[in-house]
Amino acid sequence: MRDDQPAPAHRPGWTPRDPTVPATPPPAPPGAPGRARRSRPRRILRALFRTALFGTLLLAAAFVAGYLLVDIPPANATATAQSNVYLYRDGSQIARDGEVNRENVRLAHIPLTVQHAVLAAEDRDFSSARAVDPKAMVRAAWNTLTGKGRQSGSTITQQYVKNYYLGQEQTVTRKVKEFFIAIKLNREKSKDEILEGYLNTSYFGRNAYGIQAAARAYYGKEAAELDTGEGAYLASLLNAPSAYDVATHPENRPRALARWNYVLDGMVKERWLSRTDRATASFPTPQTARPATGLSGQRGYIVQAVEDYLTANGVLDENTLAGGGYRITTTLEREKQDAFVTAVDDKVMSRIDPANNPVDRYVRVGGAAIEPSTGRVVAMYGGIDYTRQYVNNATRRDYQVGSTFKPFVLTAAIEHTSLTQDGEPITPNTYYDGADKRPVEGWPGAHYAPANEDDASYGAITVRTATDDSVNAVYAQMAVDVGPARVKETAVALGLPARTPDLNGTPSIALGPATASALDMAEAYATLANHGRHGTYTLVERITKDGQDLNLPSSDPRQVVSREAADTTTHVLRSVVESGTGTAALAAGRPAAGKTGTAEDDKAAWFAGYTPDLATVVTVMGQDPDTGEQKPLYGALGQNRINGGGTPAEIWGHFTREALAGTEARDFELELGEGAEEWLEPLDPPQPEGPAEEGQEEDEEQLGQAGPRAPRQPRQPEPPEAPQAPQLPRQEAEPPTRPETIQPDQQPPRPETGTGTATATGTETGTGAPEQGPPRPPRPETFQPALRPPGQ
Repeated sequence: MRDDQPAPAHRPGWTPRDPTVPATPPPAPPGAPGRARRSRPRRILRALFRTALFGTLLLAAAFVAGYLLVDIPPANATATAQSNVYLYRDGSQIARDGEVNRENVRLAHIPLTVQHAVLAAEDRDFSSARAVDPKAMVRAAWNTLTGKGRQSGSTITQQYVKNYYLGQEQTVTRKVKEFFIAIKLNREKSKDEILEGYLNTSYFGRNAYGIQAAARAYYGKEAAELDTGEGAYLASLLNAPSAYDVATHPENRPRALARWNYVLDGMVKERWLSRTDRATASFPTPQTARPATGLSGQRGYIVQAVEDYLTANGVLDENTLAGGGYRITTTLEREKQDAFVTAVDDKVMSRIDPANNPVDRYVRVGGAAIEPSTGRVVAMYGGIDYTRQYVNNATRRDYQVGSTFKPFVLTAAIEHTSLTQDGEPITPNTYYDGADKRPVEGWPGAHYAPANEDDASYGAITVRTATDDSVNAVYAQMAVDVGPARVKETAVALGLPARTPDLNGTPSIALGPATASALDMAEAYATLANHGRHGTYTLVERITKDGQDLNLPSSDPRQVVSREAADTTTHVLRSVVESGTGTAALAAGRPAAGKTGTAEDDKAAWFAGYTPDLATVVTVMGQDPDTGEQKPLYGALGQNRINGGGTPAEIWGHFTREALAGTEARDFELELGEGAEEWLEPLDPPQPEGPAEEGQEEDEEQLGQAGPRAPRQPRQPEPPEAPQAPQLPRQEAEPPTRPETIQPDQQPPRPETGTGTATATGTETGTGAPEQGPPRPPRPETFQPALRPPGQ
């Protein structure tokens, strides 16, 4: 453009840019990155808001729809509950539990302290709170999902709806109905009406529905006569009746007492009970139950055990099961069940004479038999009669198991290839010092020096001989060498419940202070019989309702200890039956392994044993029928004392012979651990130690020394002067006695006593007593020791 030409006119709306002013960028077009960064959080917030609003509207709509659609139904079938039918494995009937025990009472006839006890236990805000508590429901659901136990989070109103209008099914549908019915019911009924209905429909155990039936079942009185302590105990039962019934399960007394205290403390906190009255309250022990006559004999014990099995394994809860209508086929076999009853009648009931021998009043018998290959419980003996003695002796956990626990120590030693204090491998042929009251070595805890039976001291003896004669000194030291915690771990792996009372990881564990049940012990011994494979016992073969099968827990057998550990223990326990404290079990007439045991002060005696086909545990216990106190059995059944090698082993032999009659006798197929083969040990006669006899040292020098580190000697023929060992009888209940003495020149040398130490507490039980048994035959192919000390 030439300078003399005029400037073109400006475009409308456009102003020339001043070169001295920075340019302003044009606005970003839609979708540009910067705009997206600024708008994304807003979009997310708007989306969340829309979702929350939609969810709220949806919940509101669902609530309105649920409230309109769910009506209050008529009373459920629990008011006319059906019976449960219990069957043997072959389909024949064992028992039919029956009629619902209920009698309604007016709230005005229930003491106010009892009402407050129930509120303190179940819903302390009942009077002021709403019918439902959503927070509690969410909290309970979360606790259930996270493994803190199944919880309902229900108010008393919801529980009443479940009890009276619905059922006990754990389903979402039932919970939804319960929610809406509770809201409607709270609008139509007063709090007093709801509480009255709840108290008359709740299940308290012992087939008692409602507070009136419970008052009669537990205290033999009317509900109006209940005091504060009794009301607090009945309120405790609402949480879990069988878990807090101290008459049915004496071992649960600590739990029941804790729950009872919780209720009373809650009453004080809510100012329903004065601190003075709380301080003077004492636990009101309930009376024993009076079961229906239809459950007499063994039938009631079986029904009780089956109910415990189903509820403990989560198949059904107590309320649902009590509602009835279930057909339950057990694993019990009629012939074996009858054989157990016959064996107890023959060996115990026919011998008791309470009129002339008051101690016979204390005698109680319990037992259980399990098929090792399947874990099925095939027989059970719970007591003389369920209508006369309510507690099931086969499942109770309040008597020490004594030396029947010792095989678990040996199994743990083999399983963990444990060493003595001197570094020697522990095998059946390892030597220990059996000196009486010798302190255990290598234990960092308090001084521990338990006694042998009758304070007898033994020389250096092998683990095998110590097992035969149940020497406490050896097994207490061996528990330390293995490690008490490992011993406990092995016992639990074999089948004892981890929560077994007094199953503690200390040296005394070897002597059996634990109070496992006969069924628990049978499960553990069945694992040994099954070569170390364990499957949780099963008592129910099938359960149906209205033709539909319910799911049952799976056994899932697995190898919990090595076959060598289990089989080596079996190998040693065979010797206990053949020539140790358990020779009365030879009456079974077939290869068997077992162990005797006696509780402290002879309050219980045990025999636990097995063949390849059947594991059975029998216990004879002492209990005062009036007070329930455990009692010693000295003088019972016309005997000076009851020990595991006596009456329990006799029952075991009789039962096992009859239960397996008609089947081929099988021998054990064992795979032994290294060093387990039996060899001629230079036995030191197990007799109280004293000054060495003249000439003894010279004999030892001539025969040479043998000890844990010495080469193992091959078996030798017996010296000519020694009597020929008789052939061991297989079917005699009373085997021949062993020779009483041997000549000094026949006595093998005593090995050095440096390996391992030994000591166990007390006697053969957790503090108790080693076994004495019937007279025993000499062990084949060994030198015959002198007469055993008394009690051995």
